[in-house]
Amino acid sequence: MKLFADLTKFGIIVFILISGAIGYMMSWPMPEVWDWARFILTMAALYFLSAGSFALNQAQEWRIDSRMPRTEKRPIPAGRVSVAQAYVLGFGFLLIGLCAGALVNSRVFALGLFTVIFYNVWYTLYWKRRWAFGAVPGAIPGALPVVIGYAANSSFLLSPDCVYAFLIMFLWQMPHFWALAIRFKDDYSAGGIPVLPTRIGTNATLYHMGLYTFAYVGLAIASPFFTKAYFFYLVVVLPFAFKVLWEFFKYWRAGAGGERWLPFFLWTNFSVLVFLLGPVVDRWHLGWG
Repeated sequence: MKLFADLTKFGIIVFILISGAIGYMMSWPMPEVWDWARFILTMAALYFLSAGSFALNQAQEWRIDSRMPRTEKRPIPAGRVSVAQAYVLGFGFLLIGLCAGALVNSRVFALGLFTVIFYNVWYTLYWKRRWAFGAVPGAIPGALPVVIGYAANSSFLLSPDCVYAFLIMFLWQMPHFWALAIRFKDDYSAGGIPVLPTRIGTNATLYHMGLYTFAYVGLAIASPFFTKAYFFYLVVVLPFAFKVLWEFFKYWRAGAGGERWLPFFLWTNFSVLVFLLGPVVDRWHLGWG
């Protein structure tokens, strides 16, 4: 089971399922009775699409992983799974996920297929390997699970709350990834991945992280203009927004070589769930449609 979890990156899948469930709850037409069958099918589609995509990604990148100390113990470089086995599992799971998505509706199917192609083809095979700013377009498929959950109940994907959820997920990924890129820049150099710290330096990377962090936190503070906001927004979302900013300033002052990266990294990761959950909690608490 641990081998299977490592190959399919189960820890990330849990986060994907949570974000998909949040999108589903955002678009649920209250006060209708909760449809468990549709919800389970949507979660199944997200699970199998994510697991298949990650298994396929590890088969695509095993040579790069074998050169990086941080990833050399993944199942394929470590010799615990063959490349062919990962491809079979990946494509098999993708097929199951697409079938589950088609049973929900055509929007979930189309978005799921687009996400997989964007991540496993355009990002994995091109942008990630050739462009230091590849994380920016690469954040698009990472932000789509919440939209897929939203699409299970609504065809209006340009609604303010759906746009808010997508942008929160999108903007969060740059500070998240570049903090890791600074911490493990030697690994990325060994793997031949052109991340920002290896191309423009750590100080310039911190500058770009700051831009995205301010945009990310600013959007969370402005969430009442996009979504339902009430008690949870005042008590939890606002304090988290200012805490993330404070952690970034401490990280900036400590310099990229300091240990302040981890508190910033963790608070940023916690905050994305808070910023997504805020509108849902307030909407369902008040029974707003």
